[in-house]
Amino acid sequence: MKKYIIQSIRLTLVLIVLLCIIYPISIALAGKLAKSNGGGEKITKNGKTIGYELLGQSFSKPEYFWGRPSAVGYNAAGSAGSNKGPSNPDYLKEVQSRIDTLLKYNPGLQKSNIPADMVTASGSGLDPNISEQGAEIQIARIAKARNISQQKVKELVAMNTLKPLFGLFGPSSVNVLKLNLALDNL
Repeated sequence: MKKYIIQSIRLTLVLIVLLCIIYPISIALAGKLAKSNGGGEKITKNGKTIGYELLGQSFSKPEYFWGRPSAVGYNAAGSAGSNKGPSNPDYLKEVQSRIDTLLKYNPGLQKSNIPADMVTASGSGLDPNISEQGAEIQIARIAKARNISQQKVKELVAMNTLKPLFGLFGPSSVNVLKLNLALDNL
């Protein structure tokens, strides 16, 4: 028995050194070698940080593109999904409310044309991107609110669309913050 206790203590000490010292230091060093030294890819306007490329934020004015809903109110400190399943009545009410809001503010939009990412929150609650279709369904509203042509807004969406990696992996998406900044620069 004494043999097993000593082995257990040794294994515990090795794992403490490995997982509590070596691993965190290696992750911190990898972050320092990454773009922007692990501090996040900041997006600035007039020298002021207004957001991060990989963190979604709330846009609710009609003249801006709206992002994917967040289960945590876009609070990066509390990143999480809603954990509600598709049969949960509260969840279904939330989704219906989001659908109703989109239909109200985007006249002419049909329920069948609303992509899922515009009414369901992401797993982290902080998704900065929407699908290309999610951006396209908002073009008419934004063009009207800003008094510009729909064609100009379409071109802006096309210029800000991220294509799938190597043309194969993942769907086309649009970073909402970058697109809204491009809108402001028109």
